[in-house]
Amino acid sequence: MALNNTYDARLVQQETAVGAGVQILLLALLGSAIGMGPAGWVTGLVFAVATWAVLSRALHRSRLRSFGPANRVTLGRATLVGGVTALVADSFASTPPVTLLVGLTAVALILDGVDGKVARRTGTSTALGARFDMEVDAFLILVLSVYVSMALGPWVLLIGAMRYGFVAAARVAPWLNAPLPPSMARKTVAALQGVCLLVAGADLLPYTANFGIMLLALGSLLWSFGRDVLWLWRTSRTRSGLPAEQRVLELA
Repeated sequence: MALNNTYDARLVQQETAVGAGVQILLLALLGSAIGMGPAGWVTGLVFAVATWAVLSRALHRSRLRSFGPANRVTLGRATLVGGVTALVADSFASTPPVTLLVGLTAVALILDGVDGKVARRTGTSTALGARFDMEVDAFLILVLSVYVSMALGPWVLLIGAMRYGFVAAARVAPWLNAPLPPSMARKTVAALQGVCLLVAGADLLPYTANFGIMLLALGSLLWSFGRDVLWLWRTSRTRSGLPAEQRVLELA
């Protein structure tokens, strides 16, 4: 039985290695197509290695016997995000083809609605898959906010940094780690960020229009995070007033 478990674990780890290989292949294609500079190459390779290392460690800890079709879709999205990251890093030294950047981003955003459906239909939903999906989304938003901030100003970075700021704050205030109830509004606002950043990054609209779009995105994100933080704070205050025995039962 132990041999079978080891074999399965190796198969799962092999998929992350294949993902890293596909990432490097994409970088090679981008490099040959646009003559990507050292900044893009180094950033893309660091992204590939970091993704492989973090995902492999997470898979080892979760002991999944199968990587699963939904995670494969998310891994494909991560590969595209790695390509976007390399192009954005390269844009500090040269101007990457906007069409290529927008194309990779658009496909990554479209696939964001696919992996969840695949997981539900195949019955392969896992906590690791949900976290993997969320981290890919958050990093794509961060990278796009860096790109758009070069045209609209550093304030756009607040969009990409907000989720990471929330995670950092949760280390100081543990009550922020409590689970949130499902919310369609939260999902809508999160999806809106990618679409708004894509539109602004495409640079098809006048500066004023792009500025207004990003203000709308930031405002909606502040509202969403503010609402969730308020709910978590009120919930923590309510639970702190409960008897110790009841708090233990709720946590269980």
